[in-house]
Formats: sequence, C-alpha cells, structure tokens
Amino acid sequence: MFRSVIIGPDRGLNTRLSEALEATGYVAVNRSIESYPNGVELLRALRASAAEILFLDFINLERTREIVEAIEAEGLSLPVVAIHRQVSAEALRETMRLGVRESLWEPFEEAAIMESLSHIKTFLERRPAQYDVQSQLFCFLPSKAGVGTSTIALNVSAALARRPDTSCLLSDFDLNSGMIRFLLQLQNSFCVTDAVERSLEMDENLWPQLVTRINGLDVLHAGSINPNYRIDPSRLQTLLEFLRRNYKVLCADLSGNLERYSLELMHEAKMVVLVCTPEVPSIHLAREKLMFLKSIDLTNRIGVVLNRVHKKPLFSTKQVEELLGVPVLQVFANDYHGVNRAVNTATTLTPNSEMGKQFSHFAASLIDAKVEPHESKHRFLEFLTVPSRPAV
Repeated sequence: MFRSVIIGPDRGLNTRLSEALEATGYVAVNRSIESYPNGVELLRALRASAAEILFLDFINLERTREIVEAIEAEGLSLPVVAIHRQVSAEALRETMRLGVRESLWEPFEEAAIMESLSHIKTFLERRPAQYDVQSQLFCFLPSKAGVGTSTIALNVSAALARRPDTSCLLSDFDLNSGMIRFLLQLQNSFCVTDAVERSLEMDENLWPQLVTRINGLDVLHAGSINPNYRIDPSRLQTLLEFLRRNYKVLCADLSGNLERYSLELMHEAKMVVLVCTPEVPSIHLAREKLMFLKSIDLTNRIGVVLNRVHKKPLFSTKQVEELLGVPVLQVFANDYHGVNRAVNTATTLTPNSEMGKQFSHFAASLIDAKVEPHESKHRFLEFLTVPSRPAV
C-alpha cells in the first residue's frame, strides 16, 4: 500500500479524495494538510509520514509552485499528483509546466485513480521514494544494575546535542527501573511505551507532545515501572524509522535484561556501549553478556566503558580489554560529588567540568568510532570463570 499526503486548503475536497483513495485498497492517506506549508514544514511532514505520493491541490498556483520546487531542491524522488475541481486545459498546462504529469479531477473516479497509480508504481519501481536517513543509533547497556549507565547515557546524549547541527534524542527503554525521568525530574506524563503504541499514527504534531526538550536534547522517559509490558517489535521498528528520519543521533538507555526489543535495538545500532566498573562481579557479568551477544553476531559493534574508576583499580584498562576481548572506549573516574550535584539540580554535568569535558570527548569519538574485536588472554580468564560442577 502506498503512503501518501494530501495538501490543499479545501477540507471537503481533501476528505472526498481521501475516501476515494482508501477505497481502492492501494493508498493510505497518512496526513491531510489544510494549508500550504513552507519548505521546512513540508519536508518535516513528508519525512514524518515517509510519503511515497503527494496529492497537491493546484488552486493556488504560486504556492503549489513553491512546494514542487522545494521537493526538487531537496532531491526527493516523490511523485506529485495534481488535484483539480474540474477538467481544465489551462490547469493541465500549468501542471505540465511544473513537471507534474499526473492529475485527478472531481469526481475522483476509481478508474482514473487506478490509472494514475499504475503510472506511479512504474515510476517508483525505477526511483523509490527515499528520505535522507543519517541517524546514528547508540545503545547503552549495563553489565549489571547500578554501574551508572543512565548517568553516562544522559551526559553523552547531552554532549551530542551540543554539537553543531546535531539533533539528538535520548530514549529510556528500561521499563523495569528507568532512571532518566528521576534524574531530570521530568513532568511529562507520556513515555516510551506511548510512543511505541502510537507509532503508526506518529507525525510532527504528535511527537512534540511525547518528548521533553532540555537544552537542545529531546528526552523520552520510560514512565512508571512496567515490567510486564511487552514492546511489539514491528511497532518499535515503525517508531525507529520515524526517529531516524527526524534525528541525526539516537541514544537508547537499556535495562540490561536483554529483552527482545533491546536485542532489536542493538541490531540496529552503530555501537553498543557496554558499561561496567572495574570490579569482579561487574566484569564477570559483562563477559557473560558479551558471550551471548557474540552468539547473535553483535560482537563487532560493542565497546566497553569503564565507569567509577579509582586511582588504583583492581583491573587496569588493558587487563579489562584482555578479559572481555573488546576495546575499552572510555574510562570515567568516580566523581561522586559532581554526579550528585547534577542529580540534586535535575541537570547534566556542566560541560566545562572535568567530567563534562570527558563526556564531550567521548561523544565526539562515538560519531567516528570503529570497533575491532580483541583476542581474549587466557591468563585472566580463570579468575572470572564459574567452575563447572563435578559429575555425580
């Protein structure tokens, strides 16, 4: 079924066309816009709905010309169908002059619609409607509860949002104990499960109601504890497609329970940031998770962040890399007081603080990071390996 948008100031005309299109069973009308949007609004609406066909009312030739030119300037391979109230040689000449080859008149008869759709289908087979999708997705995964993953995800996301021309969204997918709402004292009642549930109707008008903007960063919190909720992978994929069209960078704070939807997100990610502390339980569980992720072909996109590192840690960075077989991307010191000040003020660490600078550096490195697997060294492995039980 083709996804479409109708643009025109006549609500009645739009409704009649929408009903005629959907009656064919081949066209879904995702949006009906009762005004002529400017270039920015137009592209935002088309990206949000991933439109494959634009039905455009040609009653205002000046505004329709601006819209057609905006589509051409953006390089979108988007078929435009002119809408007219009655058959007119003059109207047909105007549409042809703008390069619009398909037209429909009232009454919108099924035969005429199907003929246009046949032409559009042939066109789209040669040049599919594609939108610029450059989003990079980063997933933050804890080795165990309490290693500071949410703090890192929040501050890295904030650092990414501060980069020039970088729109960033932080989503909290920890339905068991999501911390982002608490860390930022968010009051928005909408949460990530609402976004998933309403993914099929998502557009540029609904989305701002779901997120909270904080210093240039959009945040979607996890809501109240809801461990029994099961995220539908197909709806998650629909939501992710919408987000990729509207943000340059996506960050997902995961629970660490390796739910099915978390695995779906990690398979879509450019990098999975596994957070652990240089302590035996944390490294042991990090290694267990890495073994599982390796079994589902995720190893080469995983990097480790060592958090809360003291001056004399139990394991050095090199030893952790040897134990886990993946690179340590960043080491963060234990700044207990700085983190607690940020929590008390419901904000992120200040960019000019020592930790703030580290987050900015790490955020920059993530954009161009390349992860290569390391070979594990056996001399440390026995220390973390759970001994097997003797045969009875």
